[in-house]
Amino acid sequence: MEQTSVVPHLSERPAWGYLARDVLEMYRTIPAGGSAKIRAHQRLVREKITALLRANPPLRDPVAGLKPVTAHLQRALDQGRDTPMSRVIRSIDRLKDVLTWQYGYEKVPRGLDQKYAYAELVGPSGPVPSDQIILGLVLFAPGCIYPTHAHDGIAESYICLSGAMSQNDQGVYVPGSMIFNPPGQMHRITVADQEPSLLAYAWTGPPEKLASQKMVFSRKPRKSVL
Repeated sequence: MEQTSVVPHLSERPAWGYLARDVLEMYRTIPAGGSAKIRAHQRLVREKITALLRANPPLRDPVAGLKPVTAHLQRALDQGRDTPMSRVIRSIDRLKDVLTWQYGYEKVPRGLDQKYAYAELVGPSGPVPSDQIILGLVLFAPGCIYPTHAHDGIAESYICLSGAMSQNDQGVYVPGSMIFNPPGQMHRITVADQEPSLLAYAWTGPPEKLASQKMVFSRKPRKSVL
């Protein structure tokens, strides 16, 4: 008699459920800084994660995939243990060996393939399926410069989990800080010289945008030669 494999649901893999709830808690406790737009985004992220937990979706088997930058992952996790982000850091540490790290670009700029990668946790292609929200991690090596880019139809937030980074050279963000990028906003990320930086991110938007988001970097216009 042929045996059929049983697909586990979210509630049957507690480590994934704990991580989802820890991310939800971050979006509940991190201040919105008086911004109505950021407050609304945080509320929407919480609503989407709550609905996901209630839906208890079947999980996909994660396929571990490393990139050169993941050599910095353990350092980033260790640096985050003594910060306000320690709770979510512990949940990530439990799952670090099954995360699928990737680039998300057809053509990665020279050198960036050594200093950057992301892992989708929840989303159209993540271990926890969802067409309503994307949650993930992005890891930067020390000194990384992540080129200017934007997301079509997607509202994005980053929460710094460890290290220090800057966006558009406007302020320095450390563990517990949140950055919000409305749809179409151009942004560029730079990372401190001595330590890696680990960020959690959330994308919200229409399901068709979440499913088909194309990652492209903007290019500086060429100077005309007279």
